[in-house]
Amino acid sequence: MNKKKLLSLIKQREGTKLDFKLQIDISSESGKKELAKDVCAIANSRGGRGYLIIGIEDRTKRIIGINKLKSLDEEKIQQVVSSRCEPPIPITVEIVNIEGKDIGIITIFDGGQKPYQIKETGAFHIRRGSITDIMRKSELVAAFEENQLMTVETCQMINSSAEFLNMDLVARYFKNKGIIVNKENESFLLQSAGITFLDKRTRKVRCTFGGLLVFSDNNSICIPHNTIRIINKYNDKYPKSKMINGNLLSMIDIVEKEMYTLLPSKYPVYAVMESVKNSVMYREYSKIDKIIEIILTKNSIIVISPGQLVDRNNIFGDMGYSKRNMWIYDKLISLDEGKRFINDGNGIVRIKEAFKGKRKVRLINSTLEDCFKVILPMNTE
Repeated sequence: MNKKKLLSLIKQREGTKLDFKLQIDISSESGKKELAKDVCAIANSRGGRGYLIIGIEDRTKRIIGINKLKSLDEEKIQQVVSSRCEPPIPITVEIVNIEGKDIGIITIFDGGQKPYQIKETGAFHIRRGSITDIMRKSELVAAFEENQLMTVETCQMINSSAEFLNMDLVARYFKNKGIIVNKENESFLLQSAGITFLDKRTRKVRCTFGGLLVFSDNNSICIPHNTIRIINKYNDKYPKSKMINGNLLSMIDIVEKEMYTLLPSKYPVYAVMESVKNSVMYREYSKIDKIIEIILTKNSIIVISPGQLVDRNNIFGDMGYSKRNMWIYDKLISLDEGKRFINDGNGIVRIKEAFKGKRKVRLINSTLEDCFKVILPMNTE
């Protein structure tokens, strides 16, 4: 790392991918545990590579420096991390001299094997702002899913039954695939497609998470966070808030009708629906405490989708959710007679074109709130 890059990092606040330490102690057991926990937490946090910078006062940012012979033995640091973290976390150790003082930099790379845990305790750590904490269940699920170690959509929902399914939707899906459902093949088709599963303990047929999302009109009983909330601060003639549930396609259809009712006739509703469609398709469904929100104000329309972008580099090209909810994508693209998902991948481009030469569309990928926001201008004049 060059001095310019290091000085730039020192000017920043501590966060999910940046931690300042006055010193580290790898000669004691407690110091080794602390180092492993800090590296694990940064590695598990989203946002690419992270940095542990040693020799800086975290509050004042005063450059103190380190004794590189005593506190920054690269071989020992590598050994501490590799022996205490599972799977091994890729790091590099460097020393950069600034103002005549040595500063240590441990760079923590995204090894594509999240979530990482501490071998000794089994704990999974993560950064919340500048604080190191234990990962929550939803964060663990998201990490496993992001690295394709599991698929949330095909997880089994024990509190469900096949009676939850809208069989007309199921039949339409298979018909569009060139398959006719009948009594003889129904059970086999549902299970082979990952829509249902046989509970071996009770011998009853249950639904998968994705099966409920796509094919159930009453999935909120099992998945209450599959909700879209419209918050109306714009049109006084209509209710201030409305909650929308149902199968994913019906939710999109209902929101579209609401937008045409609430918004002026000349407003590009399709731009709003592009944001809503992508939120429904690609939101992080493992976040059970978050719902999709559409906030209408006098100045803007804000569509908030739970979960950050998977591929942050694509934020200005497409929605960048290339690794998320592919099972759902396959089902919706087959069911949607309006062909709204055929051109999926250029949603942001189409949204921006709707306001070209008018007001700017804002995109916010929030690490702090763990969500993706599309902010559309209300006044397009």
